[in-house]
Amino acid sequence: MNKKPIVVGIGELLWDMLPSGKRAGGAPINFVYHATQLGAEGYAVSAVGNDEFGKEILQELDKAGIAHQVAVLPYPTGHVKVKLQNGIPDYTIVENVAWDHIPLTKESEELVQKADCVCFGSLALRHKDSRQTIETLLTHAPKDALRFFDINLRQHYYSKELIEMLLGKANIFKFNDDEIKVLREMFSLSGSDDDVCRDLLERFDLRYVIFTAGDKFSSIYAPGEKSFVPTPHVEVADTVGAGDSFSGAFVYNILTGQSLQKAHKEAVKISAFVCTKAGAWPAYH
Repeated sequence: MNKKPIVVGIGELLWDMLPSGKRAGGAPINFVYHATQLGAEGYAVSAVGNDEFGKEILQELDKAGIAHQVAVLPYPTGHVKVKLQNGIPDYTIVENVAWDHIPLTKESEELVQKADCVCFGSLALRHKDSRQTIETLLTHAPKDALRFFDINLRQHYYSKELIEMLLGKANIFKFNDDEIKVLREMFSLSGSDDDVCRDLLERFDLRYVIFTAGDKFSSIYAPGEKSFVPTPHVEVADTVGAGDSFSGAFVYNILTGQSLQKAHKEAVKISAFVCTKAGAWPAYH
């Protein structure tokens, strides 16, 4: 592939209010940040408020080299209170903020039509405005594009109906060792974690299922193939955005022609690096 792969993250764009200060974040946009750092052409589709926080986060996107279609709306810019316990984040997400009302635009439809990968989660669909926009945009993704659904279960902002609908639109599904418990119950899945992953791969006709188990290991499943990589031990600053960096690195490597095994190893390497830094968008150089 000669051209840079085009990756688009649709959803929450916000400030993570960490004990050490505020840092730009939001899962789909974190994903784009890391894919962009590795060489992709990255775009953020979201919304911010007409306030100081909004101005600052747009500057952060520009600094990071992320192109964006971010509406400025009469709602506050999103922020999340993050408490860290041994580097593990606990999130309190503020409601009725700008990214709950992402508008559908002709520009964002055209952008998604040329994407090699579109990344989305469940959180940004908590409000009907953004839900409608994201559902519509996903119908514009090219047939052969990667449609990356990182489940990202937060607080009470999800339902079986929502997860099922998004799985129907996805061809890559990522979840962690806490979220698998919810999925087991939601879809009446039994057997080992390995069985559950294979079942989901088949049931929803996915290209990849990504299962991450924190500091233990991660496994990636494709039809007829599985990759398993133990998590390297590093000095953890915090784990904010580590999962999103894994996703961004995996997708970038797949889109540039790497094997499943190689893409997985690179994803683990980048994710470990992010754990050693504060916040979701550490500098690569």
